[in-house]
Amino acid sequence: MDTTLLPGAPPAVATRGADIADWRPEDEAFWESTGKRIAYRNLWISVPSLLCGFAVWGMWGIITVQMLNLGFPFSQAELFSLTAIAGLAGATMRIPASFLIRLAGGRNTIFLTTAMLLAPAIGTGIVLQHKDWPLWAFQLMALWSGVGGGNFASSMSNISTFFPKRLQGTALGINAGLGNFGVTSMQIVIPLVMTVGLFGAFGGEPMTLLKDSGWILGKIKSGTPTWIQNAGFAWLLSLVPLAIVCWFGMNNLKTVSPNTGGPIAAFLKITWLYTLSFIPAGIGLYLYLPAPGGLGVLNMWLAMPLIIVGTLLVMKLTAFGTMKEGVAAQFQIFRNKHTWAMTVLYIVTFGSFIGFSMALPLSIKVIFGISHLPDAAGVMRHTLNNPNAPPALTYAWIGPFVGALIRPVGGWIADKVGGSIVTQIISAVMVAASAAVGYVMLLAYRSPTPEEYFLLFMVLFVVLFAASGIGNGSTFRSIGVIFDRQQAGPVLGWTSAIAAYGAFIAPVVIGDQIKAGTPEMAMYGFAVFYALCLFLNWWFYLRANAYVKNP
Repeated sequence: MDTTLLPGAPPAVATRGADIADWRPEDEAFWESTGKRIAYRNLWISVPSLLCGFAVWGMWGIITVQMLNLGFPFSQAELFSLTAIAGLAGATMRIPASFLIRLAGGRNTIFLTTAMLLAPAIGTGIVLQHKDWPLWAFQLMALWSGVGGGNFASSMSNISTFFPKRLQGTALGINAGLGNFGVTSMQIVIPLVMTVGLFGAFGGEPMTLLKDSGWILGKIKSGTPTWIQNAGFAWLLSLVPLAIVCWFGMNNLKTVSPNTGGPIAAFLKITWLYTLSFIPAGIGLYLYLPAPGGLGVLNMWLAMPLIIVGTLLVMKLTAFGTMKEGVAAQFQIFRNKHTWAMTVLYIVTFGSFIGFSMALPLSIKVIFGISHLPDAAGVMRHTLNNPNAPPALTYAWIGPFVGALIRPVGGWIADKVGGSIVTQIISAVMVAASAAVGYVMLLAYRSPTPEEYFLLFMVLFVVLFAASGIGNGSTFRSIGVIFDRQQAGPVLGWTSAIAAYGAFIAPVVIGDQIKAGTPEMAMYGFAVFYALCLFLNWWFYLRANAYVKNP
């Protein structure tokens, strides 16, 4: 096969177009002369693509708050369900996404999955212009936005293949940490773009706020015109140029993805696996969601495993050609006990980060935006608007911002002192902070002036986000050390997929407990889970006879 050379690269780096046939990042001479330049170029293109994926995936956490402010005819539980559906879809799509790099190549995968984000962005902008449309239309768009959540698994799997083990924590921390800024970017950008007719006559007519809203600089008064559809449309401005840059700037590593075929064959594999993932997700949601969106015959803890197992079975049974062999090879990770240990530990960190990011805006609106007063019989009522309520859209971005900002620091520290010791420390912090948040929620939800507890509530949540951000970097560092290069990518994808179900669990659990009048119980339950994971991390990686000592 004829080859060409990358400009300025040594003859050893044989390429054909964007395909690199020789890649040796552990070879110091190769890394310094050629590998570093190529690896960092792919990393810096990957970051904004991942950021947009997080933004599209997480946008329903903000959209639902504004739907409540605009008087969309849905209950609080139905609005929480939209956020939960987006979370579940994104987590489910990470399962096939964790296999895409080996099957289709890095450049092919990142380009196509970035371009795919255009569909939910446009679709969401359309449905939000129609307040009278049925709930299922909004649920469908929330489900479709899961494409953005899936992108994380393929992005992290891809970047892990470019860097030597000694830089895994730093590289993955940069990619994930800056990519996680998609949550913060979305929480800042969406309230801003909803204040202006961003696309003129092409962007549709505004609606009028029925309740006070907000953005990063403070309250927006009721009666203000609002273009809620811009929450979807605004991402077109970044997604189109990003897809072009991905195509012309990224590479496929043939040492990792030897049988991708041409770009069309690679695109068909990606589309096939992503389409298949919607089937078990759709069936599981139909069985879980109450009428009118579903049958309501399964609870969350049954629906979620059903969807995960169904997705894996569909992938295994429907793979064909060279894809069948690749999928079978990837399934070998499930025979390794460390796959399961690191999956649980990553739920502590990323599961908490994304779950709280999804649930926090609407939680602020419901807990602090309402005056909780007893009726004549002494029963607490949670129905009157609180005139002194903090605007959710003004503050909700702070926690995810801190968590994303500190994530690369967590990877860097873990590279210096070991991943598991860092994970142990942050898990202990999260036990205490989660329990404390629960107690503050208890006080606020029983108070006629809940705003008095808001500052302490936000400080504790920022601590939770900071700890989860540091832990994100440390757990990914551990995966890069524990597993070989062939398995590390799929394990990164798999652990991130299961942890991403936090985006489904947190809105459902917090929403259910708010409905029951006991929001503190959700946070107490999370604290118990974090405590159990402290023991798991110590047993596997920190005790005297640990399987792998402080990786």
